[in-house]
Amino acid sequence: MEAATARIGRGKRRKKKDKSYGTEERRLAALLLSPAMVVILLVAAYPIGYAVWLSLTEYSVRVPGLWRFVGFDNYSEAFGSTEFWDAVKTTFLFTIISVTLELAIGLAMALAMHAAFKGRGLLRTVILVPWAVLTVVSAITWKTLFEPNLGLVPTILGKFGIAENVVWLGQSGYALTVMIVADVWKTAPFMALLLLAGLQVIPDDVYDAAKVDGATTWQRFRSITLPLLLPAILVALIFRTLDALRIFDLPFVLTGGTNGTSTLSLIAQKELTTNNLIGYGSALSVLTFIIVMAVSFIYIKSVGGNIRSLAEDD
Repeated sequence: MEAATARIGRGKRRKKKDKSYGTEERRLAALLLSPAMVVILLVAAYPIGYAVWLSLTEYSVRVPGLWRFVGFDNYSEAFGSTEFWDAVKTTFLFTIISVTLELAIGLAMALAMHAAFKGRGLLRTVILVPWAVLTVVSAITWKTLFEPNLGLVPTILGKFGIAENVVWLGQSGYALTVMIVADVWKTAPFMALLLLAGLQVIPDDVYDAAKVDGATTWQRFRSITLPLLLPAILVALIFRTLDALRIFDLPFVLTGGTNGTSTLSLIAQKELTTNNLIGYGSALSVLTFIIVMAVSFIYIKSVGGNIRSLAEDD
């Protein structure tokens, strides 16, 4: 009886010690994180908070002395604007199509770069060149390629009698197509780089064992590569989806947001800098931020659990 009581006492003391140790760890963690949190507060939280405050006011630099609190009137105006909903539709359409194509092309690129053959280093360098080019430079290049009279693409297509009367950047649908192609060319290598990192951590022994069992190339890809690469694919999709939702520079240079290419970031910039409507432009910026954050939250909640379960299974 005394021995059992002693064991219970030691167990309580051990739990108390572990609890105090955990409290000290949390305090140390908070202390170490505090400098970074202060920096984040200064460079991120303050601008976001100030933008939210401006979005609740009627403020324009075009009219001297114009400033008054209007509450959610700017948001009501945005929700009642067809321009805002057209931009939402264009942004999500662009994101879905471009990210899907980038995943398929990026996976093919990653598999090619991962394969062992002579000249693999040169192939990796060539594939990554578009990603190293500035987006503005890339947009100017694609704009030149699709110029109606002098562009290389209309000239070549015209020789084959294809799209002879099409002004690629001057017609709805076609302009968005050019924007998607330019984005895929620019960012598919980034997707490939992330997927290549995932491929390189898959052990070769797994493939060797599958070959011994007589598995074909397609069977190895379907049963080994894809399941083990899924965490890297999900992370790459999160990065590219959030980046595509904030697209600004590409449509700004290609079309200026005309012909069905206006995005959320573009209309916010236009109201802020061109129309000088600080309050309404800030409301559009806040709505863009909320949409991106909502998508990222849904993505992480639905995908994060899969990543953790896959990691635990491994």
